[in-house]
Amino acid sequence: MKIFKLALLALLAVASPAFADDFADAVRGLNADGYSDKIAAAEALATLGDGRAALVLDALADGRLYAAPDGALLIEQAGAFTDAVTRAAASGAEATAITVNNRLRGVARGAAGRLALFSPDPSLRKRAAEAVLAQPNPESAETIRTALAREADAEVRQVMTLALATLDLAAAEPERRKAAIVALKGSSNPQVRGQLQRLLEIEAEPQVKAAAEKALADINVRLTLVDMGANIFQGLSLGSVLLLAAIGLAVTFGVMGVINMAHGEMIMLGSYTAFVVQEGFRAFLPPDYIGLYLPVAVPVAFVVTFAIGVVLERTVIRFLYGRPLETMLATWGISLMLQQAVRSIFGASNREVANPAWMTGGIDLAGGFTLTYNRVVIIGFCLAVLGALAALLRWSSFGLHMRAVTQNRPMAAAMGIPTDRIDAATFGLGSGIAGMAGVALSQIGNVSPNLGQTYIVDSFMVVVFGGVGSLWGTLVGALSLGLVNKVLEPYAGAMLGKILVLVVVILFIQKRPRGLFALKGRSVDS
Repeated sequence: MKIFKLALLALLAVASPAFADDFADAVRGLNADGYSDKIAAAEALATLGDGRAALVLDALADGRLYAAPDGALLIEQAGAFTDAVTRAAASGAEATAITVNNRLRGVARGAAGRLALFSPDPSLRKRAAEAVLAQPNPESAETIRTALAREADAEVRQVMTLALATLDLAAAEPERRKAAIVALKGSSNPQVRGQLQRLLEIEAEPQVKAAAEKALADINVRLTLVDMGANIFQGLSLGSVLLLAAIGLAVTFGVMGVINMAHGEMIMLGSYTAFVVQEGFRAFLPPDYIGLYLPVAVPVAFVVTFAIGVVLERTVIRFLYGRPLETMLATWGISLMLQQAVRSIFGASNREVANPAWMTGGIDLAGGFTLTYNRVVIIGFCLAVLGALAALLRWSSFGLHMRAVTQNRPMAAAMGIPTDRIDAATFGLGSGIAGMAGVALSQIGNVSPNLGQTYIVDSFMVVVFGGVGSLWGTLVGALSLGLVNKVLEPYAGAMLGKILVLVVVILFIQKRPRGLFALKGRSVDS
């Protein structure tokens, strides 16, 4: 890591001839007798904006800067010495280390960090400017001005301008402070709000204080809107997770009337399938292909959990139709067996399933609101699964038979529909969708044997609230509960918010027992 850091800093080492003499003088100043003079020399190096200074300051902070008998300063790295000014190889014989104290070390590290403002990489320059914005230091002002004069990237210039304005908030002249407030009032950065709040606590000039209060009010309005947008996105994200977890349950519960307490374990098995596929890619394929494990894991998880669902239906569930209490107890026992089987195979500790590179990161919008790629992909995947399932039920012969069995099982059997096969395929389909949900959930958290228990209660709540067996009801129910949860969280807390949602759902079911979208049919109506 150290070698990488030094290599990155070396990219900055492109000296400008106009600063050559100043740079050499500032470097020699690091060998002054007093610590105050050394600190002044370190600050002078930082204000020059010369990329070579980053290596010198880094070496000073690490105790790797030496003084040769002829007065030249040398940088030591892995036993080799180079001249701090010319970068030529040098002999370290009789060279003595330059002494540093904690204050000088801190100044050197801070100065080296500010020199990232001159990096060839725009992202590094932006992060350096954001660091100055977060912790304004008057000593950074000249460095920021020098960097801003050279900056060509519009996004980086914007951050640098904000950082320079926050530094001007501490200016002695009221007009400079007022101009800084004008420059900051259009920002939606929470750190800018914090700087203005601190200014109001100490500002004595009435005009400057009035301008700061108005700017702060405008920023608060924008940040409130940003928070609302963030809560809506988080609500949609939570709703998509609940929808993925509940779609399969809506199929099995709505068509078969089976209270499947092992549904959560199907989700868990899908997550572990993603883990196994990931490890297989790591073990047998070149590293360049690791990003493809997720698209492969989705169909594999569907096939695995579909097969397990069919086996469970043929061996256990089929003998318990019409007895909901027995199906609930039986599937609860199956869930415990599946959890223990996974613990025996994979262990009880969490397993990490990494996001592929194309799902890592996010889009920074405003005020710290970031659209993370993994959440956006999960929302899209959830809608795609729902659309595919709706198309299957609407236009395929299997969907026609399943809807017929849902509405009137005896009549469907009398018409020659093989209800036993439909039951097995339906239970397998619900389990397979749960497996795909597990793959998606593995991208937003760790995989553990208890993963399914986190979502089973919420899944039943979504299905009952939306209407048993209704896909559109499941969609509306999941998104509604997700949005309400996230809207209540900032005010009531996560736990109390869940309790309030549960109470509202219970009261709603009392008035509308069939949920938002009730199915139609003789068997259902009876």
